[in-house]
Amino acid sequence: MDVMDRIREQVENNPVVIYMKGTPQFPMCGFSARAAEALKRCDAEFAYVNVLADPEIFENLPRYANWPTFPQLYINGELVGGCDITIEMFESGELKSAVDEAIKAKAQTQDQA
Repeated sequence: MDVMDRIREQVENNPVVIYMKGTPQFPMCGFSARAAEALKRCDAEFAYVNVLADPEIFENLPRYANWPTFPQLYINGELVGGCDITIEMFESGELKSAVDEAIKAKAQTQDQA
């Protein structure tokens, strides 16, 4: 499978996914650590991709949504942004609402299938 297809599949099949350096448990950069912590504090499950463990995704993800840096947060298949936007949304309460809505919508879709 082409790397762009893999990225598209990850983004479309997970209501919330963060592409980060490291993992939520062991982040490898401060920006990834802060963004993942904001997601964890929303008390919801989310998917993650360690871009350091997948050189193809590391090289090609910036082309996918024309966003040059990591982390990259996607909710409902749409790029939300990086660390600063994620933190701003968390502080305003908008992140928890968006995450909860995305997870609820995914669950409803699965129930209908």
